[in-house]
Formats: sequence, C-alpha cells, structure tokens
Amino acid sequence: MIEALTHCELCPRRCGVNRYERPGVCGAGAEVTVAKAFLHRWEEPCISGTHGSGTVFFTGCNLRCLYCQNYPISHGQVGRAISIERLATIFLELQEQGAHNVNLVTPTPYTPHIAAAIEHARRQGLRLPVIHNNGGYESVAALRQLAGLVDVYLPDLKYFDAGLSRRWSGASDYFARASEAILEMLDQVGEPVFDADGLLVRGVMIRHLVLPGAGDDSRRIVDWVLDTLPATIYLNLMSQYTPLGRGAEYPDLSARLSPDEYDAVVEYAIQRGLENGFIQEMDSASSDYVPDFDLEGV
Repeated sequence: MIEALTHCELCPRRCGVNRYERPGVCGAGAEVTVAKAFLHRWEEPCISGTHGSGTVFFTGCNLRCLYCQNYPISHGQVGRAISIERLATIFLELQEQGAHNVNLVTPTPYTPHIAAAIEHARRQGLRLPVIHNNGGYESVAALRQLAGLVDVYLPDLKYFDAGLSRRWSGASDYFARASEAILEMLDQVGEPVFDADGLLVRGVMIRHLVLPGAGDDSRRIVDWVLDTLPATIYLNLMSQYTPLGRGAEYPDLSARLSPDEYDAVVEYAIQRGLENGFIQEMDSASSDYVPDFDLEGV
C-alpha cells in the first residue's frame, strides 16, 4: 500500500481522498493507469529528435481544463491499470524501440508509482533521460519526491490571471502554485543542457498555449518568465489551440486562435528580449496531432 494515496495531497487541490476507496479529484484511483505508450514524433525538435520521444500518457489529471486536447484521458477513464513493474518495463521497451527519452505526460497523480518505476527501470538498464511533462499545477512537496529521478521538466505555464484559471481550469491559485513549482524544478535540474545532436537531456523548458482572446494574459506570462528566470530557459509559445473537450461549448473558447493574436504575442516576446524558444505554424492547430488513446504499448 502506498501511504500517500490513503489521504491524497499529491497536488495543490489536496483533496484528501483515500484513493483505495474512490478516485481523487484527478480521476485517478490507487493503481497507475496508462492510455498509450509510443514513439511520439510531434513534440519539440529537441524532444522528439529523429527517432521519437518515448511518451507515456497517463489517465487522469489534477487540472482538467475545459478545452483539454487529451480530454478522453484527462476527464475520462480511457486507460489500463498496470503494476509498477509493468510501468518500468514499458520504459525499457521504449528504450529498445530507439526512443530518445522517456516522456511522462500528466504524471502528477501517480508520483509515488513513477518514482518507484524509474528506480526499478534504472536498475534494469534504463539510460534515457526522464521527462516530467506536466500542466504546471504542481505541489513542491510532490516534486521533491522526484529529485534525482527526473532529468527534464516540461511544465505548462497556462495562466497568469486567477479569473482565467478559475473559469477554465477550476484553479484560481494556478499561477501561484505553478510559479513556485517551476522554481523548484529549476532548482532540481538547472538550466537546459543539450547533447551533441541538439536533444534536451537536462533542465527546464516551459510551454505556454496562447488562448483566443487572452493575449494580455500571455504577455504577462512572457514578462514573468523573462523577469524571473535565467535567460537560458526555453519558452515554447504554442499556437495549437483547438476547441476540443468542452471548449466548443463556451463562447470564449469556441473560436480558434487567430494568426494576428498569436503573432502579437510572439512579437511582444521578441521585443522583450526572448532569446531561447520555439514558435509554431498556425496549421499545428489541428486535431490531427492528437494521438489515439488506444492502449498501444500498454
């Protein structure tokens, strides 16, 4: 039995649920549940490389944004419950397939399981960097359980404004928690380190999805990153917003991001002096880039 799951406080929601009796607010029970494990070729070039990122999609999410592109797994129950030993084996199988890294998507509800699986896999020969690909709404205490086990943190920084984060993710304290979590991530793994092939092998890279009608909030995110973090930190300004999940039900989320809105945020970041980062083409805003959660590799 994992003691932390009997009164779960792994994320900032601190729901206190006994996950051996019922799922937490995140939708996760006591067993680690995975929806897909495969070589993902659509991440940033420094993550996917030429062979793909060994990506493991976990079921459940502590943030559960209305517009989530992975809605079937973040809000639903698509996935298969597996053992910690099987999770470790999945990591090793991805390594055998040629993955550049092990990329853990929405791992927060399963922090104790993942820590144990990484340790087990490394004893069995796992050599790849481990990426913690999260929504930013993280507990510093839970992140510290992963110190020395995670090589790269890939957090979202979704919102600055508490009103937006409350309306679309039910988390008015999002920025407060995400900003302190990112500082903890930076303390653990430091600034970005790339190998000879340009792959990110250690450090922090931040993602920010520009949302329709929220350009001012995006500019405040840019300000915080540039005013607070080292200049070497990479910021990926993403244009791929697609009205999926329940996003299409809300007038302010039902429209696609316009090129003018996105370009204005990018131009602002450049004017502010952003040196390291990624931008996207507008055609990345397509459901074609959303994986099928078909239990592949599980």
